[in-house]
Amino acid sequence: MSATRAEICVAACADLFAGDGEILASPMGLIPQLGARLARLTREPDLLLSDGEAYLQDPDGKIEGWLPYRKVFDVVANGKRHVVMGANQIDRYGNQNISAIGDHAQPTRQLLGVRGAPGNTANHKTSYWVPRHSKRVFVDAVDVVSGVGYNNAKGPFHNVHRVVSNLGVFDFGGPDRCMRVVYIHPDVGIQDVYEQTGFELHSDEPEITREPDERELELIRTVLDPGGRRDREVKA
Repeated sequence: MSATRAEICVAACADLFAGDGEILASPMGLIPQLGARLARLTREPDLLLSDGEAYLQDPDGKIEGWLPYRKVFDVVANGKRHVVMGANQIDRYGNQNISAIGDHAQPTRQLLGVRGAPGNTANHKTSYWVPRHSKRVFVDAVDVVSGVGYNNAKGPFHNVHRVVSNLGVFDFGGPDRCMRVVYIHPDVGIQDVYEQTGFELHSDEPEITREPDERELELIRTVLDPGGRRDREVKA
């Protein structure tokens, strides 16, 4: 069974949680949510999934526990969480912007605000999902720092882990913790990635992103997303 680009992205998001064990997964957006649920059903059975309000759930939505909003802050402060956020802008050091486009004093576009991004990046593992990789998102410098990157923070709990986009997977293993290409998705050329990025990417001969295996494809197609919403978010 050949996987679509969207299904490859789901598997890549599942792999973000590899080795995490019993921590709270907080995936934001459809593809990260599918990825976290896929990880729970396959390689990370101890992963904790939340409904985003007050309950812990299994991948089928069955209630497993109670985690009221006030208790989430205890989890955040203790570092037992891995959040996957979106990014309107992200730069070479992993600084993320979800607040505003343009001068902060008079932005051309108001977005969500910094929300919990500074606390997330200061306290626990943080990854990002970008469904449309472009120079508008991967910028030389973000207009507002929401999530804090490696040139602005240091410490034992600061961990900007990876970025998954519709073109590839990236970490911050380059010189001075700059962004590095780890994988490019099947049928994507490395030049395509370079041309859609607004800064110079470090590259150590990236591999091809793995495709989901037969069991994972079956779970994605028949259990997690039988309606095919994933293909409306990510198009090849």
